Amino acid sequence: MPSLLPPLLTPPLLTQCAIVIAWLAIVGGASETARRLGFGPEITRKIVHIGAGQVILLAWWLAVPAWTSILASIVFSIVALLSYRFPLLPGINGVGRQSWGTFFYAISIGLLVGLFWPPHLPQYAAIGILTMTWGDGLAALIGQRFGQHPYQIWGEKKSWEGSLTMLLVSYCVCSLVLLAVQGPVLATWLVALAVAVVATALESISKYGIDNLSVPLGTATLCFWLNSIALTLTV
Repeated sequence: MPSLLPPLLTPPLLTQCAIVIAWLAIVGGASETARRLGFGPEITRKIVHIGAGQVILLAWWLAVPAWTSILASIVFSIVALLSYRFPLLPGINGVGRQSWGTFFYAISIGLLVGLFWPPHLPQYAAIGILTMTWGDGLAALIGQRFGQHPYQIWGEKKSWEGSLTMLLVSYCVCSLVLLAVQGPVLATWLVALAVAVVATALESISKYGIDNLSVPLGTATLCFWLNSIALTLTV
């Protein structure tokens, strides 16, 4: 019996979408639970910030087609823009400061998937997104909780504790992804170090949430470029 589903809605794609949606529902539920337990808006926002970014690993693991991720990025970008005018995402945008971070977050995922999915190099998209989500997310939390040595760039207050967290987490993210793809070669550790330094610099000079765009795009493209050169030289 012929399938009644359109070609774009075949069971594998429906399964992929269901898994991704289920994960996002879990993240949203965790954020709402934290809010109800009395945690502040920064904590609930970072739960979403870090948790939602893990969809890049699901997309990689499930081999989600690029067009679906790009389409989702466009939809969420529109929702993010509307949320600045209407209270559509109060738990994400309401952190007491002017920021376009949610919009840049959605855009960065679509751009990186569009760049690295077609040539079958999803590891670089994953490095860009995970550096942003884990690095920036934990840096903000550690900086606010334990930051005792502040500094300021372009009116943005940062702390050395937060920046050190960004450096260490970015290095761990990049090295672990490269390790999984190419093994413990010298390029893995050296490229990860360079990427971590640049990611920390980009995060430290950001304003209005633009680090949600500059960090993932900058780290992904730099990692691709440096790693390509390093692997060529060591062949």
